[in-house]
Amino acid sequence: MSVERVLQQRSNNQCELCGSSEKLGVYNVPSSPKDGDEAAILVCNTCNSQIKNPDQRDPNHWRCLNDSMWSTVPAVQVMAYRMLQRLKAEGWPQDLIDMMYMEEDQLAWAKAEGDGVDTSNQLVHRDSNGVVLQAGDSVVLIKDLKVKGSSLVAKQGAAVRRISLDHENEKYIEGKVDGQQIVIITDYVKKI
Repeated sequence: MSVERVLQQRSNNQCELCGSSEKLGVYNVPSSPKDGDEAAILVCNTCNSQIKNPDQRDPNHWRCLNDSMWSTVPAVQVMAYRMLQRLKAEGWPQDLIDMMYMEEDQLAWAKAEGDGVDTSNQLVHRDSNGVVLQAGDSVVLIKDLKVKGSSLVAKQGAAVRRISLDHENEKYIEGKVDGQQIVIITDYVKKI
């Protein structure tokens, strides 16, 4: 029997998150330790598009999680937990998260995508165009820069490979220019 048929039987042809019976499809829950129907849920088109596109998310639609979070199906519990974490800023989802009970392995699966990790204090390094920089990226200088404490002038157009990020200041990155390790202000670089 196909995964979709198993899910249709299991859910009684209803979205396992909101209960809708319109335009249903299989959604494979990411980072699942299992395969097949145990790693998937049946969702409507509305839930599917809001899971995949955060900018289209309507918090009121997800009040349905008040019911689906109590499902006996681990994949449904995991997606309910993840969506509640993604909506936590609304206030009401935190109450539901506090009431949820999940086995350790299910909770590990639910947290595997990084939902609920507090990123509010995390520094984000951006280049002159606003593009996010990560350790190991390569950048190019967009202006001649005098290097303090040295006679070196880092020339415009010079490539800086395998940068490292300053963990205390989002405006500073480090990299080698002409064989010398220097600190560079992110306003003067563009990601390659």
